[in-house]
Amino acid sequence: MAAHRKPRQRSAQGAKARTAATIALAGAATATGVDGVGHAEPQLTPGQVEAKVDKLYQEAEVATEKYNGAKEKAEEAERRLEALRDEAARKEERLNSARDALGSFAAAQYRGGGLDPALQLALSDDPDRYLDGAAFAERAGDRQTAAVTRVRGQLREIEQLRGAARLELASLRSRQAELKRHKKTVTDKLGDARRLLSRLTAEERAQLAADGGTDRATRAAGQRDGLTAPGTAEAPNARAAAAVSYAHQKLGSPYVWGATGPNAFDCSGLIQAAYRSAGVSLPRTTYAQIDSGRRVSRSELLPGDLVFFYSGISHVGIYIGNGQMIHAPNPSSPVRLAPIDQMPFAGATRVV
Repeated sequence: MAAHRKPRQRSAQGAKARTAATIALAGAATATGVDGVGHAEPQLTPGQVEAKVDKLYQEAEVATEKYNGAKEKAEEAERRLEALRDEAARKEERLNSARDALGSFAAAQYRGGGLDPALQLALSDDPDRYLDGAAFAERAGDRQTAAVTRVRGQLREIEQLRGAARLELASLRSRQAELKRHKKTVTDKLGDARRLLSRLTAEERAQLAADGGTDRATRAAGQRDGLTAPGTAEAPNARAAAAVSYAHQKLGSPYVWGATGPNAFDCSGLIQAAYRSAGVSLPRTTYAQIDSGRRVSRSELLPGDLVFFYSGISHVGIYIGNGQMIHAPNPSSPVRLAPIDQMPFAGATRVV
């Protein structure tokens, strides 16, 4: 019967052959990079590395602006939450005082004892005096009824405040999760850029640094020498001139994503700090900064105008005249001068 047949013995030689074939296939898969780990990427030229790094920096800057926006909203939610909690605490203090007053009144009634008012009148030695007292008690009772109504209203208000606080807390936690996601995107992109740059020789990195403006000391000094009181003569007003002057003073400062000064900046952080020094409050992100004033065309640009780049409005600089801007480019470049045609122009805004 087939069910009682003995299983056929596999030869040891065949098993060895199959094992060898499996190992060979696995080795081939690794060598050809089935999972992308063992496959060596083609050697990139310095120009190709620069292009890839620039793209990674631009993607990181998009994520940085989203991070900045989420951080701003999280801070706003936190402030609203604290305000709601403070208001609820103040109302609870008033509620406790009202409850104490009602408790004292209830205790007095209990001690006064439970006699029917008609019987108290019949037993009174001075009916006229009793009637006067009863009228006062009735008025006091009306006041206590109003007090009870107020207490009930306060309880409702406190519950509404607690509900609003719960909503703000949920909003805050959502913003915090969003912050975490954007931060991971930024750090991943910057990490990829660092790994690409590490594949270059020291000489190639030095050449890219010279092209990209990372030689801070010489570039910053040269830029300052070439711009004396930048834009002050041509700026439309004193506040625009002050903002340009601030940006000029920060030439050579390092780019740090999420930074707003005074010693390091990201692109929108530099703009916010420059106008803050001139007494003008600007939003935190490029997306909001472009709507913080009057739009102007490229041909109308004056020193102090904000110039924006890329279709997603992910980069900003401050115009200083002669087709030049000061901006915080990326982690490979400090705050520096650059022509505005260096990147895809997206629009401009005159803040003041």
